[in-house]
Amino acid sequence: MQNTILSAEERRTMQALHQKAKELLESGRVGVIIGYGEGSGGKVRPVFIRNAADVSQLVWDQRCRQNLAAYLSKPEIKKMGTPGIVTTPVVVRSIVQLIAERQIRSSDLVALAIEDSVVTELTDNASLEKYVASHPVGFPPHVNKEIETLAAMSVEERFAFWQEELSRCFKCYACRSSCPLCYCERCITDCNQPQWVDVAPHALGNFEWHINRAMHLAGRCVQCGSCNIACPVGIPISLLTIESTRIVEREFGQYAGTQCNSPAALSSFRAEDKETFIL
Repeated sequence: MQNTILSAEERRTMQALHQKAKELLESGRVGVIIGYGEGSGGKVRPVFIRNAADVSQLVWDQRCRQNLAAYLSKPEIKKMGTPGIVTTPVVVRSIVQLIAERQIRSSDLVALAIEDSVVTELTDNASLEKYVASHPVGFPPHVNKEIETLAAMSVEERFAFWQEELSRCFKCYACRSSCPLCYCERCITDCNQPQWVDVAPHALGNFEWHINRAMHLAGRCVQCGSCNIACPVGIPISLLTIESTRIVEREFGQYAGTQCNSPAALSSFRAEDKETFIL
């Protein structure tokens, strides 16, 4: 790790990760390890290890925040064979949600959970759900404060807030690319017959894009914050999807990324569903 002195525990963790990745590749149980490696500027980047001799490229520390589950539904990754994926709690939640949406199967991957210098394989629905249950979503204090501040605003104040924030968007779609649940082969923004969302980065086009994305992720967002991390201009985009998901949790009692067989809240009907949203 560049310019970093590892503690004894960190060294043990790295050794355990390298050994597990090597075993999986050499045994043929996986065709690729999706993990984190050194990038530029002191940052980490995704790495795709296909040779056991290259497992030393894998790193694991507090910088490993990118949601690697975004790669699991990509055709080019599936062609590499069964993936082994280095996970954080939100990556595991993403995997569970992708299984619930029939995009992947737990039998077709090996999730590597790292805790206390131990690397544990999560290879079935039960182990994935158990891990998620013991690792609830938590936000840094500044994010909780932002959520509370928005909640205290009037509708008019929130509208003005988002108009100001979204005015900086220039439609790079890094938020879409970094999100594991934005896996549509053709996004609404790519459709031009008819043109659903204005492609120009102006007030209306930006608002249309981000509101459409937030609605698409309502009840599905696992609250990983990868869209925030990816945004080059620092728009707090995840606040939109976090709030929409919390509304689904409150109104329908469904929590994204917790059950492998959970139906989609906004595309399934239950007689006991609340109807308080009807004006």
